[in-house]
Amino acid sequence: MAAKKKKKPFISPKVKLFLIVLLIPVALTLYVFSYFTWQQGRGFPFGDQFTEKSVYHQIQDQFDMSIPIEYIPIYVAAEEKYKVPWTLLAAHHRVETRFSTMKTLVSPVGAEGHLQFMPCTFVGWKHPSCKGLGKGEIPEKDKTNPAVIKKYGGYGIDANGDGIADPFDIEDAVYSAANFLAISGVNKGQYKKAIYQYNHSDAYVEDILKYYNQYKDYDDQLKQIALKD
Repeated sequence: MAAKKKKKPFISPKVKLFLIVLLIPVALTLYVFSYFTWQQGRGFPFGDQFTEKSVYHQIQDQFDMSIPIEYIPIYVAAEEKYKVPWTLLAAHHRVETRFSTMKTLVSPVGAEGHLQFMPCTFVGWKHPSCKGLGKGEIPEKDKTNPAVIKKYGGYGIDANGDGIADPFDIEDAVYSAANFLAISGVNKGQYKKAIYQYNHSDAYVEDILKYYNQYKDYDDQLKQIALKD
């Protein structure tokens, strides 16, 4: 039987070496091109946005619960109107309803909405049915009526101008909280007094101030990123 001929390699060693030598500068060129393209891309708007989003998430990771970005413009708008720091409003929202993630926005004692107002506080303690803890016996149609609220001296606010002041509407709730805190002492720098008026508990005051101080450290960064969206 004749001996089998050895198959010649598809590519000779010399050709392999030539290709390797040829590909090294090509690879280096591609690497350098990719690097400079990436560097230039960082100057584009979408690059800035990506960086800002990363910063935003890095900040939020330091909190036990992230502040929902869609709420920040509402807090900021209320801050501009009532001169109550948006970070303080965020702290109240965090403590009262965990940023509105509670299963129900009605407490066992009758506090209602995103920022947990007792009906008598929202509508006004001058209402004839208001006493005790402030649940009252206020008709539902009157609870959200700005004219009724004005008559009885309540803190409820129609923030979006739809003719209804509703503690279950996030804008109305935040503005109402800002209104309450402003009148209760924040506008005079009396933060502890105002927070205590919101809920008569020293532990509550400490909780609010804890979150407020956390958020305050990143006030401008969070606000700028949220408002760009």
